[in-house]
Amino acid sequence: MRKSILYNQNFFKDQRLVTEIVRAANFGPSDVVYEIGPGKGIITSVLAEAAGQVVAVEIDQKLWSSLKQKFATNPKVKLINADFLQYRIPDANFKVFSNIPFNLTAEIVRKLLASPGLTEAYLVVQKEAGGKFSGIPKETQFSILNKPWFEFEVVRAFKKTDFVPVPSVDTVLLKITKRQKPLVAVAAKNDYSSLVQLGFNRWRANLGKNLKQVLTYRQWQRLAHDLKFPVRALPTDLTFDQWLGIFNLVKNVLK
Repeated sequence: MRKSILYNQNFFKDQRLVTEIVRAANFGPSDVVYEIGPGKGIITSVLAEAAGQVVAVEIDQKLWSSLKQKFATNPKVKLINADFLQYRIPDANFKVFSNIPFNLTAEIVRKLLASPGLTEAYLVVQKEAGGKFSGIPKETQFSILNKPWFEFEVVRAFKKTDFVPVPSVDTVLLKITKRQKPLVAVAAKNDYSSLVQLGFNRWRANLGKNLKQVLTYRQWQRLAHDLKFPVRALPTDLTFDQWLGIFNLVKNVLK
């Protein structure tokens, strides 16, 4: 993370709001919860009351030193002075609750989704990013690529005045949950990703044209009929279930 991180992060100013949203996450004494960029520790304090252990990763030396003093007598809080994007998260199961810097949202989410131990995450993100990750109002390449293994849900919208400094964008709380049973087998993950990337490979081109390497036009017409989408649909016009249906019908072709 870059040293300009503090200028790209908006902090909660109301302890009552933080308590409300953390309690809604229903963390318990067996949960290890990571917090990325804890700042002055307003979220950390509430997490420590709810979870079994809190691991707060703060890159800023001064903030980290202040946090060390604040939580010196709290054995449930472990403070790490490090760049989270460079920090190696242990493979054991963990959860996340964090108000992350907006300019690092995509990098942080990619790191979390690639971490074997992630079971659940609550992230404060820009509304636009929350829509991209969750596929609302339309699916995106990101949402289609990741939904076989994770569920994404925007669970709360915030007011701009909930933060200091006041952000210029709308902000939401995004919940990410790892599926207990993946919708695509691990062995087929590369094939699935290849199909999705092929489908999105040309901007504004209809999906049938993008997939002509693996499907004839007649096969595509049949798929459109069976899965109930227009023959000339764009990649973002299909629901995740329709994308999954396409993959399940053509996966043998990709071998």
